[in-house]
Amino acid sequence: MGGIIVAALKQRVLVFVMMLAVFAGGVVAFMKLNIEAYPDPVPPLVDIIVQSPGSSAEEMERSMTIPVEIQMAGVPNVTAIRTISLFGLSDIKVQFTYDFTYQQAEQWVINRLSQLPPLPGGVTPQISPASPTGEIMRYRVVGPPGYSVMDLKTIEDWMLERRFKAVPGVVDVNGWGGKTKAYEVTIDQNKLIRYGLTVPQVIAALNNANANVGGQTVNFGDQAAVVRGVGLIRSLDDIRDTMVSQNNTSPVRISDVASVSVGNQPRLGIAGQDADDDIVQGIVLMRRGAESMPTIRRVEALIAKINTSNILPPGVHIERIYDRSDLIKVTTHTVLHNMAEGMILIFVLQYIFLGNIRAALITSATIPFALAFAVGLLLLLGESANLLSVGAIDFGLVVDATVIMVENILRRL
Repeated sequence: MGGIIVAALKQRVLVFVMMLAVFAGGVVAFMKLNIEAYPDPVPPLVDIIVQSPGSSAEEMERSMTIPVEIQMAGVPNVTAIRTISLFGLSDIKVQFTYDFTYQQAEQWVINRLSQLPPLPGGVTPQISPASPTGEIMRYRVVGPPGYSVMDLKTIEDWMLERRFKAVPGVVDVNGWGGKTKAYEVTIDQNKLIRYGLTVPQVIAALNNANANVGGQTVNFGDQAAVVRGVGLIRSLDDIRDTMVSQNNTSPVRISDVASVSVGNQPRLGIAGQDADDDIVQGIVLMRRGAESMPTIRRVEALIAKINTSNILPPGVHIERIYDRSDLIKVTTHTVLHNMAEGMILIFVLQYIFLGNIRAALITSATIPFALAFAVGLLLLLGESANLLSVGAIDFGLVVDATVIMVENILRRL
């Protein structure tokens, strides 16, 4: 080590040029590096969701949770399997060790689920895309006076979510708040008995009516026309006019045995902001391994495009509530602020205890040098920068450089 120091002192110009090159490379790397506010410190966890509306918690536990839990037994590097069974919902969390990446753990779970015997009712388990650090943005859907939260929730579900899911780096969008629109058919049991019908017949008639049917082709000389039946339900009148059966020669429609109205599904939660206690918001989730800032910029560009176009109804627009860029900016400011304070503190302490201004300047200069080197190293390795990764490399370099510098000065004294 002493030989390296002696060689560096003899080639001062070369060392100074190399230091400037490292600083310049660190600045360039800092501009290109994907900076995260915080890392994902937990080992891989795969969350399996099973939904069966109408099943009790006991039925979900017996018919859904336990079979999936047993199927996960024997998967390598699993540390724990935690489950919860609720009304119509099973949640099975499979926790792995650090020996697997998330992609490897997910593939093992997918392989085991493909071997799972059919569950009751044809239910298919799904893997949740959520992650501990996946949320990157929250936005609010705002409408003019007269727009209900049901109208805004309908816009969120059918117009906005599919557009946000198409953004590269976005894995899912969760709507929150508002009321989910539903068409309610209230059956009159007495009228059913009068016409000799049953509830399953009414349900089957509605399911069969809400579909397009393809047919053959009709030839007209050298030309042909495609025949198809268009039966998609588009309004309340379409539901009322759906035929259930025939009474002699007269058709029996839905309106003859039931009343049709617009309602909403049971609410499972509510969202509020400031003085508004009932709003509609969307939560944008980033794909694991994607870069935060590029993904956020793409989402912001889509929001600007939607707000300045005629995609939404007049007066309806999207307002940003929160995105991770605020936290990333605070994190970046914290790193730079701590670096400046650390340089001043090291300089003062070195000068007080050693009385050598040149040694104090050189030692304090190792802090920005270490930060530039750490950022450049992370860029070369293709890693994301966060407070833990930058801080670990930076702190190690600063401590080593300080120890070497102090030891060399003490030897000379």
